[in-house]
Amino acid sequence: MSRREGSLEDPQADSSVSLLPHLEAKIRQTHSFARLLTKYAEQLLQEYVQHQGDPFGLPGFSPPRLPVAGLSAPAPGHAGLPAPERLRLDAAALTALPPLLEVVRRHQAELNPRAPRLLRRLEDAARQARALGAAVEAVLAALGTETRGPWPEPAAAAAAAAAAATGAGVFPAKVLGLRVCGLYREWVSRTEGDLGQLVPSGPA
Repeated sequence: MSRREGSLEDPQADSSVSLLPHLEAKIRQTHSFARLLTKYAEQLLQEYVQHQGDPFGLPGFSPPRLPVAGLSAPAPGHAGLPAPERLRLDAAALTALPPLLEVVRRHQAELNPRAPRLLRRLEDAARQARALGAAVEAVLAALGTETRGPWPEPAAAAAAAAAAATGAGVFPAKVLGLRVCGLYREWVSRTEGDLGQLVPSGPA
């Protein structure tokens, strides 16, 4: 992406209002937070797999990519969207993730009650996704962009996911958890990349 493509400027706004110091600082801070959460998300996924038993974690195991109510992976064309639209999608996904992560935590509390670190990581991930989503929305507000996302209300989506997993058995519940943890990693990493393209002087 060129410097112009990664610019903070709204093409319909006066270019003199772009790159305001407080906005640049907000973007840098949010990008640093997203970069930290990308590392945590990878650790969460690894920890989750370790506690699921076989066949999770076995070489060559490819779990079914179950749909998750209220959330999907970043679309192939995500990177080609305008920066405000990418951030809107990031914020919407991060808003949808906390209740889904809480569903996974409740399942794991039943399946792996002696895995306190995993349960704590899941709880932390829900809180951190909520915080990052709020930070991205603050960046969008500073850019004068609406943040309404395309997904259903998070609570309704989580309830649907919980009902589907609980009624289907232990293995589908584990697969759902793997899928949610994977989506968390994908969206946090995507958010880091999208914010990184807005940092005027490169990574902070």
